[in-house]
Amino acid sequence: MPLGDLMTLDVNTVEVDPAQTYDIVGVLNRGRGLLYREPMAGSATAYKTLNRVGQSQIVYSRLKAFEGAITVAPADLHEVYASQEFPTFTCGPSLLPDYFRILTTTKSLWSTLQSLSTGMGGRRERVKPKDFLTISIALPSLEQQRRIVHVVDTVDKQVEILEKETDSLRRVLRSHRAAVMESPDIAPIRADEAFSILMGRQRSPKRANGPHMTNYLRSANVGNGKLNLSDVLQMDFDPSERERFCLQSGDILVSEGSASEKAVGMAAMWRDELPGPVCFQNTLLRYRAVAGVSIPSFVNHWCKWAYESGLYREVASGTNIKHIGSTRAAAMPARIPDLAAQEMATKLLDAIEVTVEAGQNELSSLRSVRLGILSALLSRQIEVDIMLDRFLEEKAA
Repeated sequence: MPLGDLMTLDVNTVEVDPAQTYDIVGVLNRGRGLLYREPMAGSATAYKTLNRVGQSQIVYSRLKAFEGAITVAPADLHEVYASQEFPTFTCGPSLLPDYFRILTTTKSLWSTLQSLSTGMGGRRERVKPKDFLTISIALPSLEQQRRIVHVVDTVDKQVEILEKETDSLRRVLRSHRAAVMESPDIAPIRADEAFSILMGRQRSPKRANGPHMTNYLRSANVGNGKLNLSDVLQMDFDPSERERFCLQSGDILVSEGSASEKAVGMAAMWRDELPGPVCFQNTLLRYRAVAGVSIPSFVNHWCKWAYESGLYREVASGTNIKHIGSTRAAAMPARIPDLAAQEMATKLLDAIEVTVEAGQNELSSLRSVRLGILSALLSRQIEVDIMLDRFLEEKAA
């Protein structure tokens, strides 16, 4: 049924009072809920009016609807407001707000919103309320809607618990890293005294063919703590270049520059994941342990700490694209304990990191399970009967 038959545009517009303070919200993309912003004084805004977002109302961003910026407000929402770019809708008697909230987390709805976006340029595209109400959804009975909500909410609670556990472990890992890398008992030295730091070699498409084809990693291959090797190019590197720029197991690659400040300094360890020689681009810095001074696992955690602490971003320079640069990287301060202390510290850090990765993998699997269950429920490949309701109630108790 079209949404126009199931809900109504219901915008509560209020005039801005300069003497009042307003709790402001936005909408996160991919159906992730409301974004709670800092309170705003009426005297500090040019807005003449604001939209009040009511409890259990559907709200989306006209400007970012194509990114899936749509949600249903919580049933216990306190008094909050949004700009006129956030229209609100109230469900009719045949549509449960909680059921539609589940639909806002589906890629099919995001794709539909993207197709309805109009205007010139990505940041000026908008979905108009009248177009939004033309969207059609599959509408089960109210009883089935309640059961679907029950099932999906049960999975969502497990996802939330696992997210909290993983986030807690991640905070523990970062705290331990910081304690090791920021120890006041160790005097800092230059980073290039503790690590061998080398910037990679740029290759143009002209070098995509040649007698010495070599796997070639770019900044796109380096994520936060992980390498993405799904798209690895090959470029021509002669033997002398290979000798200088070839990676060894235990080397750490650091994203040297990016237009996104968040990506500057992301680090990941190379563990010989690809056969044959592998070289790297000049948008990457290679960190290698120095014999007798540092060990690879310590270098790995140091680079990750430099990213997490913001140290890489502090030393980076540039206007549109921030660059760390090999010279600035070499001059960064590093507190390096003796080798025995490095071994002891990194054993603990490695163990915590393995646990964090296991939690992240489990979380990814659980989200895939949720997606499969939801897809099967909405397509009626599986039905939710009363016995399952009773079973879930008993498990919840």
